[in-house]
Amino acid sequence: MTSLHTTPVRRRRLGVAAAAAGLFATLLTAGPAAATPDPDDSAATRTEVSASQEAEATAAIRSGEVPGVDEIVHSRNITHLANVPKDALQGLNTDLAFQGKYAFAGNYDGFRIFDISNPKSPKTVAQVLCPGSQNDISVSGNLLFLSTDSSRSDNSCASTTQPATEKSSWEGMKVFDISDKRNPKYVAAVETACGSHTHTLVPERKNVYVYVSSYSPSETFPDCRPPHDGISVIKVPRQAPEKSRVVNFPVLFPDGGNPGAPTNPGVSKTTGCHDITVLPSKDLAAGACMGDGLLFSIKDPENPKIIDRVQDNVNFAFWHSATFNQRADKVVFTDELGGGGAATCNEEIGPKRGADGIYDIVGRGDHRKLVFRSYFKIDRPQADTEVCVAHNGSIIPVKGRDLMVQAWYQGGVSVWDFTDSSKPKEIGFFERGPVTMDEVTTAGPWSAYYYNGYIYSNDIEKGFDVLRIDDRRTDPAKRVRTDELNVQTQPDYFER
Repeated sequence: MTSLHTTPVRRRRLGVAAAAAGLFATLLTAGPAAATPDPDDSAATRTEVSASQEAEATAAIRSGEVPGVDEIVHSRNITHLANVPKDALQGLNTDLAFQGKYAFAGNYDGFRIFDISNPKSPKTVAQVLCPGSQNDISVSGNLLFLSTDSSRSDNSCASTTQPATEKSSWEGMKVFDISDKRNPKYVAAVETACGSHTHTLVPERKNVYVYVSSYSPSETFPDCRPPHDGISVIKVPRQAPEKSRVVNFPVLFPDGGNPGAPTNPGVSKTTGCHDITVLPSKDLAAGACMGDGLLFSIKDPENPKIIDRVQDNVNFAFWHSATFNQRADKVVFTDELGGGGAATCNEEIGPKRGADGIYDIVGRGDHRKLVFRSYFKIDRPQADTEVCVAHNGSIIPVKGRDLMVQAWYQGGVSVWDFTDSSKPKEIGFFERGPVTMDEVTTAGPWSAYYYNGYIYSNDIEKGFDVLRIDDRRTDPAKRVRTDELNVQTQPDYFER
């Protein structure tokens, strides 16, 4: 039986940094680590560790520095309300979207719909088998959107894997009709260059624009050749989704973007974007694009315009995702050091790598600039067998404060305050102990989002979790309600 401990926010410090350093060196190159893409559509990443590294992790558990295998720990202001394990879909759990009383959970094998009208007891409404890494998911009205970023034999949900070197292979966006939540219907597919690793919706009354992020082209891929220096823009007519089509491929990096190594050792070469977040009420978007961070205007959604671009060639290996604060005068960018396959929350890697970078937005209009202020990283080091790095999160809507909940893989779920851009701090957490002690495993929360008073997390291996935070700093958010939430399409909670 899994034990449950309620603890204050702990400041653990692993005793032997050398063990962490040795493990990290087996996973990443020396110096600043080169990131790799998110896990492919196979089993979770597993890397064996040495006997000494296993012994170090075991000692950390015995001393109380790290929770035991599958042991749950959390801060006093967090309550774990529910967990729903995997069922028919046994692939890696991925992203989340919300609409009314429903949560939509991506999985490498398809997607699952939950009824969350009672957050303490979520009920499965539907499970749709439709394999295709990584099945990034979002919803708008009666439409559900699903990203396919693995080379498939065709665009059906019965497709099989096929090499990207074959011209007939398919990758891109799938569209489902979810007017009947118990019986989603597959209604459209749009092939996009290099597939769709993630996507972002820019919804309008008659149409939904979809920004498709993808990367890693190759001269050997007929439909994904370099240069791949932009994003695909798909126009989806709400009343006729079968007419969905790519309407533009705006070039975001006319100079080719960050060159990566050897110019910038340990930094990913920019060959596209990993993720984009839009704030439609402000006509703004922020792009996390491998070696670059972007701020751009989406006044014309078919033709986004770059406002500013930044790089961090010292501490950022892979620009992974972005989150605006409510006033749109800050952006939090995340660095997925190790590509979701390495133990990076430890003393050796330190507080500035595999972290969040907080940037203020200064100036006005097209003259706005991204100005770096600080890094944030959980200071709860994990066992050497735990993959841990900054991942997907959302703001918690409280006027006058900048609060965020965020997934850190096996680092768990963190709630933190960046109201002072220069002094971010964690104010709550939830995590499980290592999945195993004898190998490094990709597991833990992929996404952790705040929706209508609760925190929902999609754990890669353990399933769907529901948390509640009770804290004077976050309590005002419980009064805020929204009918739909795709975190990468940030709502304006207070100007509606």
